[in-house]
Amino acid sequence: MNLRRENGRMVGKLAVIALGMFAFGYALVPLYKAICEMTGINILALGDRNIPGATPTLPANTQVDRSRTITVEFDANARGPWAFKPAQRSLQVHPGEMASVLYEFQNVQNRRMSAQAIPSYAPQQAGAHFNKLQCFCFNQYTLEPGEKKSWPVVFVIDPKLSRDVKTITLSYTFFEVGGKTPAAPLAAAAALTAGRAGA
Repeated sequence: MNLRRENGRMVGKLAVIALGMFAFGYALVPLYKAICEMTGINILALGDRNIPGATPTLPANTQVDRSRTITVEFDANARGPWAFKPAQRSLQVHPGEMASVLYEFQNVQNRRMSAQAIPSYAPQQAGAHFNKLQCFCFNQYTLEPGEKKSWPVVFVIDPKLSRDVKTITLSYTFFEVGGKTPAAPLAAAAALTAGRAGA
């Protein structure tokens, strides 16, 4: 009989503890929200104080320089028998603004091939300020005969780019991996300039 009473008391205590834990967990949400609003730790909770029905205002991206526009021209060169081109020839962007363009590629050969792209920039000084967040030039790709692909280039132009630069040309040279790798366009241009100077 004593054992049954003790078991009953233990079950009662456990039930009270379980209910207490549930109530505590349930109360944590409004408690957490109140603490965050008072301390300003959670900026998401601060947005709840906006006027009901009004659209919340998001802070502007202060890194975008809307006072100027740069024209980015896209170029494609293929070293081999395949089709390679940008989906659009140019795009106007503000420095600091994220933008993207697609490049289209097709293996028109009757064999599998692996290829990679080398980027170059004009003017040369723009290269240091042209930040690619995503680019097919980071990897090699293998395509089956006749296979088509579209690859994005996602980029941001650094607002520190000289204000004299109004147009940037992004050019890719696509070549077959395992074949003869072409000289980088900038190195080839430098060699040509040096040759003219020596003449």
